[in-house]
Amino acid sequence: MDLTNMISGGAGEEKTPQQQLSKEEYAAMKKQQREEVWAEVDAQAQAVFQNGDSLKGFLDFMAQCNTQKTPNLLLIYGQNPEATVVKSYDYWKKEHRSPKSGVHGYTYMVSTEYEKDGEMRTGYAIGKGFDISQMSGKPLEERPQRSMEELIHAVLKDQPVRMQIADNLPEGIQAQYIPKQRTVYVRNGMDENTTFHAVNRELACATLDQHDGNYARKKVNAQAYCAAYVIGKRYGADVSGFQFGKVAEMQANGQKDPQELRGFLNDVRQAAYTIRNHMERNFGEQEQTFSKDAFSFEEPPKQTPKKEKKEKQPER
Repeated sequence: MDLTNMISGGAGEEKTPQQQLSKEEYAAMKKQQREEVWAEVDAQAQAVFQNGDSLKGFLDFMAQCNTQKTPNLLLIYGQNPEATVVKSYDYWKKEHRSPKSGVHGYTYMVSTEYEKDGEMRTGYAIGKGFDISQMSGKPLEERPQRSMEELIHAVLKDQPVRMQIADNLPEGIQAQYIPKQRTVYVRNGMDENTTFHAVNRELACATLDQHDGNYARKKVNAQAYCAAYVIGKRYGADVSGFQFGKVAEMQANGQKDPQELRGFLNDVRQAAYTIRNHMERNFGEQEQTFSKDAFSFEEPPKQTPKKEKKEKQPER
């Protein structure tokens, strides 16, 4: 009698029960896991800067993906450059979503909280992240298309740095952040697309100014240029004028120390996310302003109260 179909695991190789790891063995296993993941992060950082096209591909991914820490951006990009919204299993569970049959999560650093010496600290654990495309439920709503005028208004409104029109900027200067004055000067009269990109580049410079007296434009101009591209790409602006070959060369085409490369990408991420969050807040305010509704309720016509008639007094 063939018992293959009656006994689970039938004719397969005999499996021995997994032995419970000691505390030391478990710690060693986790350490090795973290080292392997960080090795992958570093390898991906070097691959990103291989040339201008590879850097552009990663920046495109940063523009489309939900906010992530830099190591997670690199990890996810290496596994699925088409991912858009990656969250932990626990997050999706709270959103009443579950993984579709047969999908596998992506290696992902999950933020954790733990207590040590009587205080709460934050850390991370190596887990699995799932993209929205892997989860059951309705697709997320698409981002609304914004006009260039709306985009420029959202990025300029209520900036923490001063914005000022300057018609006397030197030839070839579209806009520039001056750290001592904490002001972004912008040439007036440029086309909308150029204005948008130039303003975002200078706001990225302002974001990367730590106000410690060590700001130098040459240290952040490449990161700011990349951040402006990320913002333009995310909101549908024309980004055909951006080229990244020179940026890749400045990073020795990925041959620099991986930690330095990750630091560069983290600056791009920080600047782009700061501008993006500012714009989204302003979009939210626009959507909450008062506007006349085409489907408002009709008020009933007001009725004028009838005057009471005075009774005639009988004649005497």
